[in-house]
Amino acid sequence: MTDALDPAAPHPRLDELIAVLERLRAPGGCAWDREQTHESLVQYLVEETYELVDAIETGNRDELIEELGDVLYQVVFHSDIAAEAGLFTLEDVAAHMTQKMIGRHPHVFGDTTEQAAMNIQTADDVMAVWDDLKKTEKPHRTSVLDGIPQRMPALALADKLLGRAHKVGLIDATLPGAVNVTNEDELGPLLLAIVASAKANGLDSERALRTALRGLQGEIREYEIEQAGDAGVIGAG
Repeated sequence: MTDALDPAAPHPRLDELIAVLERLRAPGGCAWDREQTHESLVQYLVEETYELVDAIETGNRDELIEELGDVLYQVVFHSDIAAEAGLFTLEDVAAHMTQKMIGRHPHVFGDTTEQAAMNIQTADDVMAVWDDLKKTEKPHRTSVLDGIPQRMPALALADKLLGRAHKVGLIDATLPGAVNVTNEDELGPLLLAIVASAKANGLDSERALRTALRGLQGEIREYEIEQAGDAGVIGAG
């Protein structure tokens, strides 16, 4: 694997942003910025992330630049808080991410022999390698559910969990369900109608879906245990 990359171009505006944040949090700077913690900034990180999603889906160039900047600022902010506490720096964050991306792309950064042996041709091939490497990096994870953030919005969590259920063989997520919707123009109004019906009947759609997802996670874990048991029986035979 390649240990070094070509020197990156200078980023004076990024350095300037870092300097602005450091000045705001330095003695004599802004009292509000000085008082913030990782925990107090969570609400802003979530808000800025959703604003970035809006800009990606419906915004223009200037809006996308602004919202990307807001999310970038959150990364710089958290790193400065950690640096002051002697935990880590923004350079540590960047170095870790660089190492992670190089390590997970051996078909790009590996030597010629390694690249040829892997024969990566499609995005699906890349994802298969990615999954194998994550297993090596995180051997403590024993379930496909490990590492999934439970505070994701319910619909996003549902999509993630259905993918994991498909991955272990519990379901075939490529087959249409009871309601076969073929495009988002149909899907949006259908979801809205379901939420409207729930609201009219005093039901909480988010809570209902999360309850169903807890049940699905239980099914996935039980299936994994069963499969591990079957594998053990076959191996013993």
